[in-house]
Amino acid sequence: MSAVLAMIDFSPETGEATGFHLVDATSPQLRVDDLAATRGDGVFETISVSYGRLQALDAHLERLAVSARMLDLPAPQLGVWREAIIAVGDALSATGLDEGSVKVVLTRGVEGGTAPTGWALGLPSPDFTRERTEGISVVLLDRGYRHDVASTSPWLLAGAKTLSYAVNRAARREAERRGADDVLFVSSDGYLLEGAVSSLLLLHGDRLVTPRVDIGILAGTTQADVFAWAESEGLQTGYELLRPADLASADAAWFVSSVRHATPLREVDGVARPIDAGLTARLNEALLARID
Repeated sequence: MSAVLAMIDFSPETGEATGFHLVDATSPQLRVDDLAATRGDGVFETISVSYGRLQALDAHLERLAVSARMLDLPAPQLGVWREAIIAVGDALSATGLDEGSVKVVLTRGVEGGTAPTGWALGLPSPDFTRERTEGISVVLLDRGYRHDVASTSPWLLAGAKTLSYAVNRAARREAERRGADDVLFVSSDGYLLEGAVSSLLLLHGDRLVTPRVDIGILAGTTQADVFAWAESEGLQTGYELLRPADLASADAAWFVSSVRHATPLREVDGVARPIDAGLTARLNEALLARID
């Protein structure tokens, strides 16, 4: 199936989004001097589309605005972005696609220009059945920052969802070199953070916990939906400072993300971990049934 692309229209005078238009996704749209290409200077979000439903759209739009504010980008006109995302999601779903995603990007625009650049790109999702059922192996990697970096060094943009993903890609390649599927970042002072593109969840008894979001990590939209569902099922939830020992003692552990959903960790640094297949299936069933 081909991609679906909507380009956001911006006023050259004010830089505000005024509308959008659908374009041929196979035709060139981005100038080579756009700061997205030359500097990675922009922010993005990825919204899951499940059986015709856009998932957690409001939460993604709110996080887009937060990331834009952290980068001193023009505040996105969320109503315009919402309409563009819905149009792309509808076009993507019209083919009967089970799972897809809409990636939205806001950049600072052409260097020296007066308006941002933005688009919404709809794509079919890969088949994550194996990862969701069999789990993945991860390695712990030092991110090189203390857990309080967001407060001590806000210019490092910890917690913003920026286009600068070279480090995340490099970490994934390092995981592959070590024979693993993914990476779990740890702060330089020994606290669990997040995956390269995922939030971490740990189960201790009847309590689901995740790392605190004030320690320079991304506030996970999928993690928030999991917590809402878990609380409705009678589970306790919490945001905590977590160390590798908490992962080692957990009854089960998952990475959760917008597109891959809940993926159990079956191995950490070469050590096998238990998988709660029943709870994993229920988590993914709940996530696939979300609607904003």
